[in-house]
Amino acid sequence: MAGAGPEGERVLGKRSLAGIAGIVAAATLLSKIFGLVREQAIGAAFGTGPVADAYNLAYVIPGFLLVLLGGINGPFHSAIVSAVAKRKREDIAPLVETVMTLVGIIMTVAAVLIIIFADPIVGLVGRGLSETAVGLESRSVAVVQLQIMAPITVFAAFIGIGFGTLNAADQYWLPSISPLLSSSAVIAGVGVLYLVLGGDISNPDNYVLGGMVLAGGTLVGAILQWLIQVPALWKSGLGRLRLRFNWKDPGVREVIKVLGPATFSSGTMQINVYTDLFFAGFVPGTVAALNYANLLVQAPLGIVSNIILVPFLPIFSRLAAPEQWPELKDRIRQSLVLVALTMLPMSALIVTLARPIVKVVYERGAFDEEDVQIVTTLLLAYGVGMFVYLARDVMVRVFYALGDGQTPFNISLVNIGTNAALDYVFFNWIGPPGLVVATIGVNVVSLVAMTVLLARKIDGLPILDWAKTIFTLMGASAIAGFFCWLTQGGIASLIGTDGFLANLIAMCLAGGVGLLTFALLTVILKIPEAGILAQRIRQKFGR
Repeated sequence: MAGAGPEGERVLGKRSLAGIAGIVAAATLLSKIFGLVREQAIGAAFGTGPVADAYNLAYVIPGFLLVLLGGINGPFHSAIVSAVAKRKREDIAPLVETVMTLVGIIMTVAAVLIIIFADPIVGLVGRGLSETAVGLESRSVAVVQLQIMAPITVFAAFIGIGFGTLNAADQYWLPSISPLLSSSAVIAGVGVLYLVLGGDISNPDNYVLGGMVLAGGTLVGAILQWLIQVPALWKSGLGRLRLRFNWKDPGVREVIKVLGPATFSSGTMQINVYTDLFFAGFVPGTVAALNYANLLVQAPLGIVSNIILVPFLPIFSRLAAPEQWPELKDRIRQSLVLVALTMLPMSALIVTLARPIVKVVYERGAFDEEDVQIVTTLLLAYGVGMFVYLARDVMVRVFYALGDGQTPFNISLVNIGTNAALDYVFFNWIGPPGLVVATIGVNVVSLVAMTVLLARKIDGLPILDWAKTIFTLMGASAIAGFFCWLTQGGIASLIGTDGFLANLIAMCLAGGVGLLTFALLTVILKIPEAGILAQRIRQKFGR
């Protein structure tokens, strides 16, 4: 918590960047492990069949709100951090309570509307499902699931507001670890269903029941994520459960100034998701397969995102004044290079080891060889775009820290048309993987546009210098991927590629060779951020 003296009047504490990153990394890793187990349980129970398709379709809206609005680095979280980090402690609770009252009213109305119009919403999002008998079956299950999960709309907003407040108050463990509660609830639901039905979960007669259990577990998990933060907020004096209508508070207007455009910007991203699902619905199993593949890249993306964006966002906010822009530019470079150091080699390894990764993680129960094939193809595409995805997020948060939510929103509006056009072209050209390729294209357009506009906004950026470093790391990652591929081939010739153990050995050994190759190359290339990262790792393990 904040110390004494003038700086102690602010809610933001003095924890070091390395300390914050360590806390967030450990908590996020644990949460991601639980998230992976959740998807393994769903995959083993339902594969890429109608129930899994329906769940991923119904989860689009509540999941979007829970992850983006309620998640760390979402617009609610970012807006609250930007406002709270600049205020005195005694002014925090009234601000938080007023924002929660306003948002709670709006989101409650939204939840009721979702329940009432669940059927047309599912019909709009998953229009392609209506083209097949299996699709029609998935649609009926999805409507029930969406109605059950509709209240997540309210809790997602509360979660994002509370976690933003806690982060600004130097509390990082609770927000980072809380998603495991949601995963645990779903895992428990699937486990109980398995015991009750005697393992006959995938029977068509049990589709509706299975769908209800998945949706109910997801709702319970969201409620638990909110409840766990309430005592921490009370104890810290940062807000209680009370209605407050202090709409004229300047801090409320500051939050809304960022929150409104940021939320609408995220909403335009959701339109892109709808577009993807429209095409995916025409190929049974694709909706679920997209989710399984996406999770495998979201795990490292989520960990690195939280390590970089969570501690950097308050720093960006404190450096928003023009006289501090030189230091802000240094911090932007540092965050982008750290993204490259982590995501580029990870992309190379995922692309190289996509098939053994999918077989080790998912191939069991109802998840068969056909499912492995489609998820592997999608994972290859997802792996290529990891750096661009996270680099774009860094730039978005810089604009939020500068109090400018309008620029990311305007870019998102342009991206709606871009995504639709690219989806049409690539889906018709290469099938389901084309939807992922289209998303990568949209992220590239966003990253370039925001970099150019940010350079104009803060009197220039050393873009060529940054690009040189990033492209150097890209080359090092390609070399690491090549050595990983050679190692995988050698292992396959010795022990084959069949069975869990063979794929696990190939994944671990070949992946280890790739990471070691990349680490050696960063030392040779003398990347400053690589030395800083290595030093922090040694400090952590040396304690």
